Amino acid sequence: MDTIAAISTPIGEGGIAIVRVSGDEAISIVDKVFLGKKLLREVKSHTIHYGKIKSPKDGEIIDEALVTVMRAPHTFTREDVVEVNVHGGIVSVTRVLDSILEAGARMAEPGEFTKRAFLNGRIDLTQAEAVIDLIRSKSDKAARASLSQLEGSLSQEIRKARQILIELMAHIEVTIDYPEHDVEEVTYAQIENKLKEALDVIKHLEERGREGKILREGVETAIIGKPNVGKSSLLNALTRQAKAIVTDIPGTTRDVVEEYVNVRGIPLKLMDTAGIRKTEDVVEKIGVEKSKEIIRRAELILMMVNQGEPLEEIDYDLFAMVKGKNVILLLNKADLPERVRIEEIRNYFPKEPIVKLSILRGEGLEELEKAIANLFFKGGISRNDETFMLNSRHLHLIRTGRKALEDALHSSRERLPYDMIEIDLKRGWSTLGEIIGETAGEEIISQIFSQFCLGK
Repeated sequence: MDTIAAISTPIGEGGIAIVRVSGDEAISIVDKVFLGKKLLREVKSHTIHYGKIKSPKDGEIIDEALVTVMRAPHTFTREDVVEVNVHGGIVSVTRVLDSILEAGARMAEPGEFTKRAFLNGRIDLTQAEAVIDLIRSKSDKAARASLSQLEGSLSQEIRKARQILIELMAHIEVTIDYPEHDVEEVTYAQIENKLKEALDVIKHLEERGREGKILREGVETAIIGKPNVGKSSLLNALTRQAKAIVTDIPGTTRDVVEEYVNVRGIPLKLMDTAGIRKTEDVVEKIGVEKSKEIIRRAELILMMVNQGEPLEEIDYDLFAMVKGKNVILLLNKADLPERVRIEEIRNYFPKEPIVKLSILRGEGLEELEKAIANLFFKGGISRNDETFMLNSRHLHLIRTGRKALEDALHSSRERLPYDMIEIDLKRGWSTLGEIIGETAGEEIISQIFSQFCLGK
């Protein structure tokens, strides 16, 4: 394969920038632009060397550098890898990359270093995808789950289920093809027991993957209520920043204000919506319509009510609008005389969490955080819990694989011929193999790696 190169650090001013080079010619190519005490091809693997980077055309010195040499197969890509550390800055690092390209390397495609690690057997497809998740992690828990997956936690579970299936298929094949041999015939009971064992693994993955999906993508959370109920103040309190304008004038928020916040390890995409009310203001009307759209798609609703005022028609309209969704009721302005009783709220939301708040005094925020954690993770995820960062691709394949195995189980219970049961077994085994990349097509693999940033 070609030798590839790319800048692996964000473009901009910084202490250092790194140009990564990988391939059979990586060391000899960098040798053409590196001036140090020794030629890089003569140094030991996994050593760092000081020198200068020059232009291969005219020998002009471009920058100082620390160059790391790592020889195959003990590298991320299992190829020779050289990392050139230079001063941060757009001009200098770009000139260093250009020099390496002029010396014979090719510009890497997005994700090509990780793709080579996959193609060379260094990691499987789920581990490659975990690299993206680790980079994009929005909380400590998400980062830990991604790191666990990078180390192979998901792959192990998939391989465990596939091993059960391959052993069962082998037993069925022997029973069908070599009945005359002195081999114990497989029974329907054995088939059903093995299928249940594999299904238990898959169902566990699916269950824990829901939590991983939340950690990976965050929870779209709408803060709703009538104007001047304290929505923007809540956004500012949760983000600990003055992200939204707060005044005593109703209708201050005209558009949706979005901000990510980490609540007990759960990333929330907070959306402060315009207060919903009847208005003749054209701009505010647009904001109200946007708020209604946000409510329809939100995964969590923080429904705010002013405890210091009796419930109004707009409150009841909002209650109807969020019925059936994940809702936490917030009785704000608890420092004022109580004009709304919890019993009134319970008529509409008999089981949903209700939290009393006084954002002005900073009271009730901890109870709100507990309610959010309980709603999604029953109090949070402990450090040792097994959470899988399943993406949409994983979930689709797991569900498809589960359906194939459930079909096989049904066929076994109906005492259909072994070869018909085996068709569904093979379908399930192959589908699960797509998750880790063992049976995935080139088009799928290319699509996955195209999501990576350049230089990764």
